[in-house]
Amino acid sequence: MTITEQAPAKVNLTLDILGKRPDGYHDLKMVMQTVSLYDTVTVTETAGESVSVSVDRGDLPAGPDNIAWKAADVFFRRTGLPRRGLAIALQKRIPAQAGMAGGSADGAAVLRVLRRLYAPDLPMAELEDMAAAVGSDVPFCVRGGTVLAEGRGERLQDLPPMPACWLALCKPAFGLSTPALFGRVRTAELKRRPDHGAMEQALRAGELTAVARQLANVFEEVLTAEEAREIRAIQETLLSRGALGAVMTGSGPTVFGLFSEQTQAEEAAAALRRPDRQVFTAQPV
Repeated sequence: MTITEQAPAKVNLTLDILGKRPDGYHDLKMVMQTVSLYDTVTVTETAGESVSVSVDRGDLPAGPDNIAWKAADVFFRRTGLPRRGLAIALQKRIPAQAGMAGGSADGAAVLRVLRRLYAPDLPMAELEDMAAAVGSDVPFCVRGGTVLAEGRGERLQDLPPMPACWLALCKPAFGLSTPALFGRVRTAELKRRPDHGAMEQALRAGELTAVARQLANVFEEVLTAEEAREIRAIQETLLSRGALGAVMTGSGPTVFGLFSEQTQAEEAAAALRRPDRQVFTAQPV
């Protein structure tokens, strides 16, 4: 049997870092949103018990170094079900090292497929708990939607869905390493922290302009001068083209702007395109 699953990217409407934990991770508080930029994950049953992963991009790992392989391994270990042979094929559209959870989205899609194939009665809460062993963003990616995430990202609370809108997203030429960026953070020195209460209120009211006013990501404060120049240049282009707000997502460096109209988002995307950037438009899903 073969099952194909979409793996949507995520953006952070907010991201705050509360402090470092004894286990070496950081406590986070953030509002996350899945968007209609997808990888495609195809899982095919094969003979034997081995799992293979193939990727349509040569710069990304295959096999056990890929989070999709890890997701399959964790699924069978946690459920205790007999291991099955699987061929996992990833068609990538989500940029790598972009703050959009491309790898986590793929791992979450594998977990959803394996639940459907082998453990349809497994509660989603257990699948999300299992996902935390795969990676910090994977529980959210299993659930999707509009969610307040806390802890490492494993404590999830559903929020009202985002108002209808369009996003223009731009990943600049450079990538940012999440561990390296966390290493720059001094939580006591962070200044522009998100107001999660105001963001939740804006979502409950369904007011896109109010949501856009509350976009915030503390990682923007620890960029180098060169990184910050490029991020701000993208934000300024988005805002000049009608974005209601613009912010870096996750650990970056992708920046997105919120637009009330599709035509505005597409015009902003066109203004941002150049050979060394990756540019997309999307909607919340």
